[in-house]
Amino acid sequence: MDSFGEVLTAMVTPFNEKLELDLKKARELAAYLVDNGSDGLVVLGTTGESPTLTYEEKVSLLETVVDEVGDRAVVIAGTGSYSTAESIKMTEKAEAIGVDGIMLVTPYYNKPSQSGLYYHFKAIAEKTRLPIMLYNIPGRTARNIEVETMLELSKIDNIIAVKEASGDLNQVSKLSRLLPDDFLIYSGDDSLLLPILAVGGEGVVSVAAHLVGNEIKQMIRDFKNGGLEEAIEMNRKLGPLFEALFITTNPVPVKTALNLIGREVGGVRGPLYAMNEQEEKRLIEVLKEYQLL
Repeated sequence: MDSFGEVLTAMVTPFNEKLELDLKKARELAAYLVDNGSDGLVVLGTTGESPTLTYEEKVSLLETVVDEVGDRAVVIAGTGSYSTAESIKMTEKAEAIGVDGIMLVTPYYNKPSQSGLYYHFKAIAEKTRLPIMLYNIPGRTARNIEVETMLELSKIDNIIAVKEASGDLNQVSKLSRLLPDDFLIYSGDDSLLLPILAVGGEGVVSVAAHLVGNEIKQMIRDFKNGGLEEAIEMNRKLGPLFEALFITTNPVPVKTALNLIGREVGGVRGPLYAMNEQEEKRLIEVLKEYQLL
């Protein structure tokens, strides 16, 4: 696989009013996203509330999304966790279901060393033929995948990409300079997509693409086709929405936004909690500015 695509939406997991997995709404959402700018979907990521899903729910959700859009979009399964053995188990199941790739988050909470990170990812990579995207998000995991570690991991044949959400543009620039040309760098932050494209990024794993997928796709196309001014203008235009979707912990704002515009996806499971009145008021203002409401 040369690329996973440019716009990969980190899909929310729809629940019903009892906070049970809603597979019908998952089908509808997956189809909607692919029809509106998404080259692929990342299922079971942070935005998908993966820590609160059971193994059985994860399997059902992957089967549903692959069945619905697997013939016309890339489906990437978030199979990584803080347990190497559990990550391997989920990866092998995802491969059997028929996903196109997997995303492996840096192990969180147990704070492995850089060597620990390397051998964790290597052990999983050896158990699958699928292409792998690593997910570096030290703000949530308490561990950064250092540049030197990433360079070693890039030598493993099926580790082909990284979702960089470190917020460190110096690190991303260095990765772009030192990694092989065919190793793909994705922005893990909508607001940093344009600067990451500027240092050689491929695309984005996006939250905002739930609402403005076509616009994000256009921004990337403009940038890559030499339309820098157009890309800068679109980034300026989308900036307030990118900010509003992180006014509190993701995915609370994006799920709230989807519900507000009539694309029902239900609430969030604990320990996440609904937005307060002031936060929701601000979100509504921004949605109205974009004529989404």
